[in-house]
Amino acid sequence: MSRKTLIIGAGGVGNVVAFKCAMNIKSFGEITLASRTISKCNKIADNIEKKLGIKIKTASVNADSIDELIELFKKIKPNIVINVALPYQDLTIMDASIECGVHYLDTANYEHPDMAKFEYKEQWARDDRFKKAGIIGLLGSGFDPGVTNVFCAYAQKHYFDEIETIDILDCNDGDHGYPFATNFNPEINLREVSANGRYWENGEWIETKPMEVMLVWDYPEVGKRDSYLLYHEEMESLVKHIKGLKRIRFFMTFSEKYLTHMRCLENVGMLGIDEVEHNGCKIIPIQFLKTLLPDPASLGERTKGKTNIGVYITGLKDGVKKSIYIYQVSDHEKCYSEVMSQAVSYTTGVPAMIGAKLILDNIWQGKGVFNMEQFDPDPFMEELNIQGLLWKIKEID
Repeated sequence: MSRKTLIIGAGGVGNVVAFKCAMNIKSFGEITLASRTISKCNKIADNIEKKLGIKIKTASVNADSIDELIELFKKIKPNIVINVALPYQDLTIMDASIECGVHYLDTANYEHPDMAKFEYKEQWARDDRFKKAGIIGLLGSGFDPGVTNVFCAYAQKHYFDEIETIDILDCNDGDHGYPFATNFNPEINLREVSANGRYWENGEWIETKPMEVMLVWDYPEVGKRDSYLLYHEEMESLVKHIKGLKRIRFFMTFSEKYLTHMRCLENVGMLGIDEVEHNGCKIIPIQFLKTLLPDPASLGERTKGKTNIGVYITGLKDGVKKSIYIYQVSDHEKCYSEVMSQAVSYTTGVPAMIGAKLILDNIWQGKGVFNMEQFDPDPFMEELNIQGLLWKIKEID
């Protein structure tokens, strides 16, 4: 039986995943791109056919509806579903995968639409059901989470006997020319950034106020940038799977202009997630704001500059303390020339494709729900270099 791949989500990341799956057609076979808005899927499919000469199929689906998802799964009969829809829809797509016996992959963990909190708890709780269905549920196969998890696993396998500290460092130095815009879904992005920070140290989680902790990091090919401590989901799984870990933190760069806009919006209530009444209508402020901001999928053509995402790790090897820095640099304009999306979408979409490819090619095997660092990192690291995300390591003795 020939392979079939279903991609759900037709935003910037969905565009990258569809392009890169088409570029690796031998692994992915017949590709279907589905979204609530089929016109977005058709546009991506047309671009792929024009640029690569490869046809993919499209479909309409409401990913909030398990019944619609199951109906689509039964119609297409995919071997794997790549979920690049909203994190709110992770659970419905997972449940449809269990019902239909389809391997599952996503790039971000579940978020409840009415609560600004994201965690793996409800996805991990489906482990037994995935095992009984005989399928893999691969969580967080983006860049962070995703590649950063694999970087840590690679360091643990090849460079350390024990890892003591991990700092995940995420820099987007791109310029899209707008006064204010977000590089991925505005609702998800602004909820993440405006939430309290959190890091793990000596066995407990320590909470900070938003943007309370800042460090200046010198990012190769970018330069020194202010980097702010946030909570990010890959920390939740890495504290379970990295031996000897004493502390893990996550930092992301923001310009003062971005922070000023965000604080202003927060002060006037535009980041609210609870319903308010406006002219007799019920609206959610942050969803209304999303309609006013530029669509992240439209930023690719106008974005210039680079991203640099990596991990700085300290630990012990043969009783001696050492440090390494593993990182990857992408250029927005080069990414757009390849797949018609900017580097933030590219660095998320390419790892999603790689994770799915390793499952379909039976290189990563298992039954149940897994995080990225639980698999052998070597084939993933090899694929990163092949598929356009070349990485570098600096050893610091």
